[in-house]
Amino acid sequence: MTANGDEQSRPSPRRRRRGGGHAGKGRSSASAIEQLPWTLPVNTDHPVEPLPAEGVAAIHDGAMRILEEIGIQFLNPEAVEILRKAGCTVSDVTRSSALVKMDRDLVMEKISLAPECFEITPRNPDRRITIGSKHLLFTAVASPPNCSDMERGRRIGDRESFRDLIKLSQYFNCIHLNAGYPVEPMDSHPSVRHLDCLQDTLTLSDKVVHAYSLGSERVDDVMEMVRIAAGLSHEEFEASPRMFTNINSTSPLKHDWPMLDGLMRLSRRGQPTIVTPFTLAGAMAPITLAGTVAQSIAEALCAIVLIQCIRPGCPCAIGTFSSNVDMKSGSPAFGTPDYMRATQMTGQLARFYGLPLRASNTCVSNAPDNQATWESSQSLFAAMSSGVNLVYHAAGWLEGGLCASYEKFVMDCEQLQQLIAYCKPVAWGESDIAIDAVAEVGHGGHHFGTAHTMERYETAFYAPFLSDWSNYENWYDRGAKLTVDRARDIWKKILAEFEPPPLDAVIAEELDAFVKRRKSEGGAPTDF
Repeated sequence: MTANGDEQSRPSPRRRRRGGGHAGKGRSSASAIEQLPWTLPVNTDHPVEPLPAEGVAAIHDGAMRILEEIGIQFLNPEAVEILRKAGCTVSDVTRSSALVKMDRDLVMEKISLAPECFEITPRNPDRRITIGSKHLLFTAVASPPNCSDMERGRRIGDRESFRDLIKLSQYFNCIHLNAGYPVEPMDSHPSVRHLDCLQDTLTLSDKVVHAYSLGSERVDDVMEMVRIAAGLSHEEFEASPRMFTNINSTSPLKHDWPMLDGLMRLSRRGQPTIVTPFTLAGAMAPITLAGTVAQSIAEALCAIVLIQCIRPGCPCAIGTFSSNVDMKSGSPAFGTPDYMRATQMTGQLARFYGLPLRASNTCVSNAPDNQATWESSQSLFAAMSSGVNLVYHAAGWLEGGLCASYEKFVMDCEQLQQLIAYCKPVAWGESDIAIDAVAEVGHGGHHFGTAHTMERYETAFYAPFLSDWSNYENWYDRGAKLTVDRARDIWKKILAEFEPPPLDAVIAEELDAFVKRRKSEGGAPTDF
């Protein structure tokens, strides 16, 4: 069923979907680690709300005043014309841009059309995801130009490393979707990089994929490749979400041409867009958290209005990437108390508007060290406590997003698994309260050997795959390996065992033929 209760469209008999392989292990019975099964966790905790109702109303009013009185610059004439016809005020028109102002009543009318929850179905229907409500999903790191591991050191991203990280994303059940390139393969020319990357992703993974909104040809190619890989007709592809894009505003107060173009192309075909302003307090936004959040909300909502003007009811989400800068150097800072509060505040506003929310697992550390761990832990706590539905960059992020770390990927997945286990509903039935077991043991005994314990001990508690709970002597005798060393051993074993999920040979051939044809046509235009 779709988020609206309609039956999912079915592939035509000629191209019906096949099964998608074993969750997290491709086709093999790989045993690199014992991990939690594939699941879509639900966070039922009450969100942390630093703002009173009056504070939410004040920031909402600030965002509306920005849209009504100051306006947003749209660098896409087609988008401007759509908004003009919808009733927005357009001024300062040039050949490539215009200033757009919109009345708050129009804003609220349009964003009310967006669903609070929606599904995306990839080529393997067993990997269908739900974005919104209380669902909590995680993606791997996306878009860094560099990668690193303890074997080869830090290096510019290449296609081999790209494939490695896609394999890790596929293997780990706590990674629910592919939200971009886990590292940019710089050895693939920009004109065809999207073709190489999507072909690799669609063959090495059966999870949801994403399109970068960086040019019309790239977006159209990705939509066609997703359609082919899923064995769908054009009508079936457009009947329900199959992929998505994420766009960023150019803060302060701008939306640029390629991002808007991608948003419009996907919206026309019913595919979701996540709108994520990148606002740094003290640099691209006011130095106050309230001012930063108000600006971020304004930049996001105006793009969501555009989506709903194009296709009312089209799924979309709001993203938050608000943090602060180091006022000594101007460098971005992540995982900070200010980042945490801005995320929580944006969570309150997203619930006020009835929109799903995206945040990120961020850190600025240059190595998978203690600093990286606590900054990521604080980022993840911010997401959990804010009611976030989708966490970008949840595994592998280093250097403020400039590097993807293999070891950090594994370390982050340990944290993600623990959060998924944390989301497990708490049981409180008669057998859970266990009065009989308490009476059996009585005063001064122990519960190790009771029937109540023996029936449950294998599954009662979360069992880590990376943490070492042994005593010092045992840890030392096994080589005194630090966390990062154990993480290295795990990713190496995963990659050695990996087998891709099944893909029908006819569809693989059709996908390959499309890629070859588009490459022969030159791919996407570039400046070089």
